Amino acid sequence: MTNKDQKSAKHQDNKNRTESIDLEQINGSGFDFYSANSDYIGSTMINKNHEIVNYRNSSTVRIWYNEQLENFPLHWHNSLEIILPVSDCYYAAVNETTHCIQEGEIFFIPPGILHSVYPSPASSGVRFVYLLDLSVIAHLKDFAGIQPLLSTPFLINRDNSPEIYKTVFDLLMQMQIEYFRNNLYSELTVYSLLMTLFVKLGTNYSNKLATADIQAGRQREYAKQFNDLLAYIDEHYMDTLTLEDTASLMGFSKFHFSRLFKDYTGYTFCDYLNYRRIKATEELLPHAELPITQIAMQVGFSSISTFNRLFREYKKCSPSEYRSKLSVHSFSRR
Repeated sequence: MTNKDQKSAKHQDNKNRTESIDLEQINGSGFDFYSANSDYIGSTMINKNHEIVNYRNSSTVRIWYNEQLENFPLHWHNSLEIILPVSDCYYAAVNETTHCIQEGEIFFIPPGILHSVYPSPASSGVRFVYLLDLSVIAHLKDFAGIQPLLSTPFLINRDNSPEIYKTVFDLLMQMQIEYFRNNLYSELTVYSLLMTLFVKLGTNYSNKLATADIQAGRQREYAKQFNDLLAYIDEHYMDTLTLEDTASLMGFSKFHFSRLFKDYTGYTFCDYLNYRRIKATEELLPHAELPITQIAMQVGFSSISTFNRLFREYKKCSPSEYRSKLSVHSFSRR
């Protein structure tokens, strides 16, 4: 291939990566993106930076076809938020990092993460914003295996996830079609598609983390064991859990367990336990009547100084600073 051909191919590849999504081809002509959200009251209350998500009537789902030029200030919510720009880019600021989400890219913001989102200046773009209550499926045992993936925001596009990008994109397109058509059992269908999406994400995540020296047969066995362990940690993170005792519970030596745990979660055992405990404080800190020391002890920390240090490490501020960011305001989601 000549240099000219290579440049032409690169140009075409970049064009394919950024060109607008043809919603008319996906949804059909004359598709109604508005009546499905006609129950919306016009604004969303933010209480202490906590967005009280206004789901569609009697459901646990809200999907927006969003054309607004409005900035959505710093907030968090108990929903999983998925942003998929249809045309033009969209920005998400999380933990002092701004992510520019391009057309067709898929950005996941896990529950409890402080973030702000906004369009580019003078943008005429649109995007889908999915808000989904994960408590509906979080009690499922296998869901614990997804928790490490949902510890931080992440982006999926054609470049970084070529093996699953199209599948994830197609599942999200099916979800919005079901939602906006308001079909019979649409909420149930959306969650069935979401669970399929999580299976794809979880399997891909495990495959990428698993080390090359683990035989394929043992990989499946270990993945099952560690998914069960993550479910156990979800139930007992507030208790005294040591590396030695947990390794013994799993039937491994401390050193073998430590390596495998890092392979399958991306965390050391202690780091994951601390992450899970810090995660639990996100729902407690907005309650001003609860002393921070009490919260620290309630989630399993035996030392307030350790809690303060780790909280700052994970959240980039102290617990009291996190609480002081709280405010009350409202904004429109349309």
